[in-house]
Formats: sequence, C-alpha cells, structure tokens
Amino acid sequence: MTLVANMQRRHFLQLGGVAALGTLLPVTRILAQDSFAGLSNMATDAKPISREERLQRLAKAQRLMREQGMSALLIEPGSSLDYFTGVQWWRSERLTAAVLGADGALAIVTPFFEEPSIQESLSVEAEILTWDEHENPLRKVADWLARTGNTSGNIGIEKTVRFFAVDGLKRVMPDAKIVSASPVILGCRMFKSASELALMQTASDITLAAYAYTLPRIERGMTPSDISAIMNGATRALGGQPKFAIALVGEAAAYPHGSDQPQEVKEGEIVLMDCGCSVHGYRSDISRTIVYGEPTAKQRQVWQHMRNGQDVVFEAAQIGVAAGSVDDAVRAYYETLGYGPDYKLPGTSHRTGHGIGMDGHESINLVRGETTELAAGMCFSNEPGIYLPGEFGVRIEDCFYMTEDGPRYFTQPSKAIDEPFG
Repeated sequence: MTLVANMQRRHFLQLGGVAALGTLLPVTRILAQDSFAGLSNMATDAKPISREERLQRLAKAQRLMREQGMSALLIEPGSSLDYFTGVQWWRSERLTAAVLGADGALAIVTPFFEEPSIQESLSVEAEILTWDEHENPLRKVADWLARTGNTSGNIGIEKTVRFFAVDGLKRVMPDAKIVSASPVILGCRMFKSASELALMQTASDITLAAYAYTLPRIERGMTPSDISAIMNGATRALGGQPKFAIALVGEAAAYPHGSDQPQEVKEGEIVLMDCGCSVHGYRSDISRTIVYGEPTAKQRQVWQHMRNGQDVVFEAAQIGVAAGSVDDAVRAYYETLGYGPDYKLPGTSHRTGHGIGMDGHESINLVRGETTELAAGMCFSNEPGIYLPGEFGVRIEDCFYMTEDGPRYFTQPSKAIDEPFG
C-alpha cells in the first residue's frame, strides 16, 4: 500500500474529512466541498502576551539602552513595534513610529486622524504625538526627545526603519549620533519567555495537525496550489492564521523555494511542503517531504541522510557553543556522504537554520561564521535540506528552543519517509 493510502487509513477516521475510509473524492470536489469537518480550534486556550510582560520588555530595553549609551530608540510598524507596545500597524508614506526614551518615557507618533485606531491595540501607556498633513512628524519626535530629556546619548534605530525616517531625523537633529539599535532589540527578542514559547508551541501543534489532515488528501494530478489550499483551510479550522504554505512537486523540490514551472502530482514523485502559521503573533515553520506512491531506493537514501542531518544539528546545538559551529557540524557530516563540500550542490545550499519567533525568520541564524553563543530562550529551525539539481530535494524542518539543559523540539521530526509524523 502506498504512503498516501496508509496515511488515509491512519488519519481519516481520527481527523474527519471529505471521504469515507479508503475512498477518495476527485480533486475538484475535495477543494470545493471540504468543510474541514472534525477539525476543532486548538488555540482557544492560547493566551496573548500580557500588558505586564510588555512592561517588562520595555524595562529591559531601557536598561540595555543605557548600557549601550543610547538615550532613545526609534521603531517603525512591524513585529518589534508589536513586541513592545502591542500596536499592530502597517507602513506607508505617513510615518507612525514608537520612540522609547532611556529614562522610561514612551511615545507613539502618528497622523492625527489615525490616533483612535492606534489606541485600539496599544497595550501600554504612551504619549501620542499626532501630526497634521502639513507637518513634519520627525520634528515632533525631536521636540519630544528634547522635552523629555532624552537627547544626551545616541539615537538607536531598529534595523528595518526606512531611510526617509532616518534621514528626516538627522535633518531635525543634526548633532545627534544615529546608531543601530540591534544590541537592544536582539537583547530582548532573541530570548523567548515561557508565554512566548507556549504560543509558538500552539502554532507548531496546529501546523503539524494541518499536515496530518492534508498529506492523506494529496491526489494524482493535484497542483501545488491545490495542496496549499487544503493546508491553509485546515490551518484556519484548527485556529491558526496561515502565513505560508509552499508545496513543491518533483524536480521543483530540488530548488529550496521552488520553481514557476507547471507541476502536478505523479506516481513516485517527491512532494515537499514548507508551511507555517501564527497564534497571537507567534510563528511556526515546519517542512515535510513525502513521496506520492512508493519511494525509490535513492529517494529513501537521500531522505534518511537529511533526517540524520537533523540529528547532527540537534546534538551540536548546546548551551554556550557558537551558532555557526552547528552549521559546521552538519556540513562536515554531509561531506562524509559525498555532498558539498560547503554550499556546493548536490548538498545544502542554504543555512542550517534561522531564528524564529514573531517573525518567521529572526536573528540569529545557524550559519557559518555566526559567533553568538547559544543560550536558553533562543529558538531555531532545524532544516539542513539536501538538494539534487535536476532530480529532487528533501527538506524536513522542525523548530527547537534552547533550555538550560540543551535543545528541545516544538515538534518531533519525521520517523521515516513514509512516516512523516514523529
């Protein structure tokens, strides 16, 4: 019996579905009629980040600012603004930003007509600095810094702040020294709290359950978009907010982020999926690689090599080691199998893993040359994929977090190419 048939038998009764056990509906009916019956919201008990925790974050940031000689920090909309203030906003030509003073003061600068909307998601106390369309919002920032006495040190800029905002600040504060705020931002966001880890665990559980629903429903003739539609629908039904659902079929799996060439599921072909969701702003990122039908000996071998590579990563990721040494360890192992060397193909053409949290990709990375030492609270993906150009690729990805006793998985890696759930 094929992998897909086995998974159908194993999961259809457990998870519910669109077909009776052992009987498949046509692809078009699956996509059109699937009500995701039997899937229940797994995030009902998930608790968003509290006001108290955000206040603790601000206090830590201000301590780090003083240590770094910063008197203020500028943050535009994005995950860092949400992290510190709860404000969820977008970026446009009209500046909205947070300004944090090292002395404890906090302000949000925003257009006058946006103030009520900003207040809706603001989770901590902050002074709202509104500006009208004819005014310069950076002048508002400069005046506030002078009024609150936060001009004696450097001005830290969060790394994603756009040029026009930095340039505008320099024009109104020509004597100020502008520096990177990364030591402060990373010093806070890189180390996850228990509540953050709990949200990431829920997101990971949802994504894995969505895989368990989706993989048995893969059918001959499906396109990547067909597969992704099922995955995203299952994720929503399970209580997650879908962020991405990549499906790569056949040779497209040899290219980490796929190909625009037409793809459809055929007997004996690799199906590589890379999917993630968010729960209260915290992310999951999981990849699974299966074969539709019976795997070949080569497919099994490459899959097992990659799965062993995950074990090498997990064993190398210990408290106090440089993050880059984890990448070095798995590349050295792969080289003994004939892959590489280094980033050459066939082999692993990308970093071994990335940080994860509120963003799908966060600093720091498990990549050559990264000297930051692993510490409790850091979270990473483990995905040393193996790619054979012109043939296929295998990527299994599970995320882990560091504890004082070493790494711990959010999800267990696959057991075998025909047992994708650990």
